[in-house]
Amino acid sequence: MTDSFGGAAARWCALAARLLGWRPADFWNATPAELAMALAAPEDPTTPSPPSREAIARMMERDADD
Repeated sequence: MTDSFGGAAARWCALAARLLGWRPADFWNATPAELAMALAAPEDPTTPSPPSREAIARMMERDADD
């Protein structure tokens, strides 16, 4: 049996609300990669490390004109 997109999205949205405290807008504005990273265990070797202050500053500078 195949799940519908709506049913799967509702379950993932509920999971994000319970575990992460996300509101529906937070869920819908996140990419699948962001949701996966937010739910990943920190000790999992496949979990990417957080960006450095320098990387964040570069991203902010690059996107400042948007």
